[in-house]
Amino acid sequence: MPFRKLREPDGPLRRLSPAVVVVVFALVMTACVLGVVAWKALDAKKTALARGQTDTLNLAHSLAEHATHAIQSADIAMAGMVELLRYREPLPERFNRYLADTVNSLPQLREIGVLDANGKWLYSSLPPALLHHNSDRPYFSNHRETPGNVLRINEPVQSRLAERSTIILSKRIDRQDGSFAGVLTAAIDSDYFDQFYRMYQLGPDGSISLLRDDGVVLIRWPLSEKSMNPAPAELFSRYPKQNPVGYNKITSPFDGIEKYIGHEKTRHFHMVVAVAISEEWLLSDWRKTLRTDAIVSAVLLLMILLLTAVLFTQFRFRIRTERALRESEAHYRLLTDNIADIIILIDARSLLRYVSQSVEQVLGLRPEDMLSKSCFDMIHPEDRESVRSATAQLSGIDAVCTVVFRTWRADGTLAWVESKYKLAALPSDPARAKFLCVIRDVTGRKRMEDELNQLNRRLTQIAATDGLTGLTNRRTFDDFLQRQFECCDEISMLLLDIDGFKGYNDTYGHQAGDRCLQAVAKVISDVTSHTSGLSARYGGDEFVVVLPDAGEDEALKVAEAIRLAVRGLGITNAVSSRGYITVSVGVASRTEAMPDDSALVGQADSALYEAKRHIRNRSIASSSLDLQYVDSESIQHNTEFATVERAR
Repeated sequence: MPFRKLREPDGPLRRLSPAVVVVVFALVMTACVLGVVAWKALDAKKTALARGQTDTLNLAHSLAEHATHAIQSADIAMAGMVELLRYREPLPERFNRYLADTVNSLPQLREIGVLDANGKWLYSSLPPALLHHNSDRPYFSNHRETPGNVLRINEPVQSRLAERSTIILSKRIDRQDGSFAGVLTAAIDSDYFDQFYRMYQLGPDGSISLLRDDGVVLIRWPLSEKSMNPAPAELFSRYPKQNPVGYNKITSPFDGIEKYIGHEKTRHFHMVVAVAISEEWLLSDWRKTLRTDAIVSAVLLLMILLLTAVLFTQFRFRIRTERALRESEAHYRLLTDNIADIIILIDARSLLRYVSQSVEQVLGLRPEDMLSKSCFDMIHPEDRESVRSATAQLSGIDAVCTVVFRTWRADGTLAWVESKYKLAALPSDPARAKFLCVIRDVTGRKRMEDELNQLNRRLTQIAATDGLTGLTNRRTFDDFLQRQFECCDEISMLLLDIDGFKGYNDTYGHQAGDRCLQAVAKVISDVTSHTSGLSARYGGDEFVVVLPDAGEDEALKVAEAIRLAVRGLGITNAVSSRGYITVSVGVASRTEAMPDDSALVGQADSALYEAKRHIRNRSIASSSLDLQYVDSESIQHNTEFATVERAR
């Protein structure tokens, strides 16, 4: 018997004291815990920063699109007005009303007005009494000196009318000869962008800035005394030129806080949206997790310390016990002769050194005839390998392995026995190792277990099988379909119905009907026996076949094979127009829009109903029908309705 021989450590390992081993163990475990915590913290920080970068850039993109749409819609409206004023001089009351309607349709605009070549108001969406002379505005002089009708986004100004920060959009108006005729202006209050930006949670030091690409700050939220500080102009004008979309870590020129800034340049206008989030806010959740990990690691280190103390105590106790066992000259009797179990002692060469008297009662053998023989002589050849594998796992004094094998009685009959193997002692010399084996006769128990297993297999088969046809029953089919529908990307289903079976059953009797069902079921079983699918009796004269990993074309081939095979049975049916038993088949395959397995059943049933509604004895795929997915109650209603129609 290939019992593993114990070898005691020699050389430097033998000279190691338990204290050194325990200390090394504690240091290694501590290093592992701290290493895992440090690695997890660094990885979590990297993940948090990466997630923050993605979220910041996504927000910058969304805000850039929002700013583009806000400016672009105003630009489109102003372009039409500039062209109109170039060729016409509309009546003030009509054009002012048109300007007011435009302002009402564009929520970002507060007002629209037209200045003549001298800076006086010609038209406005506001009452004339509220207007001021604007010839002193920089944008007016710029348009007067610069030809072209390109939209100009001007620096924020303090509105004389609303007394709040306002962004002025302006376009030059030319006469037909190209000379300067005035300026068209549109005012956007900063509150329009502020109300939109405050929906986002960016932390106490986060901010959103809308700037021109030359660095002029148009909007900064939240508003502060440093919001319009010209200092960051060079900073924000440099990044878009290098990259229209970017992400950088900087010291904010507004408040001097370390922040991560994601920016994106708008598509059609010279503007940049910058989203700034402080590093403190970005890593706040990571720091909370880090504190939790620190607490957990402290608990683990405390447990390691306690485990170290326990191990040290156990090592000292075990060394004293082993020393006492090695020095002891007393021989202990393992078992008395009146114990019912067989007790044997085996040496390192697998030879029997002791056999209790109970072997004569259990196996009819004499102990003295078994001594000095190999223990394998009493093990059936087919079970020897399992015994070798089990006993090879014995690695210490406390290890126990249990094996059930066959052996012979004195009369030559086989008996099943249960054997427990254990090291009798841990000797200093591995060649003197001994193994204790306790053997118990379990022939009766084994016989009962075999009978019970056979009965359970039979009960399982009966519970899953239809008693008349021998196919799988409905409940097993439902479970199988649900599992396969969840795990298979491609699955098809056949729903079969015997044409005119009710009339056949009424004409020839129920026994003939049962034989017909059995014959059709055998055809279905034979045709699908080489597939990975499952065939079942669905109910009455309906059968179903589920084909995992099969498409509609393959399912149609199986359906046609079944239909032709049933026709080939030649079962006479006088009430059928064809004179013999036939089947109609509905075929359905899973599609991306199909919500669940009940929808697959519903489509197969609808295809079957269509086959029954026509000439019967045919296979129809649901893809050829105009079907829509409905809920489970509607599918059940349609199925019941189709069943009634087929019965008719």
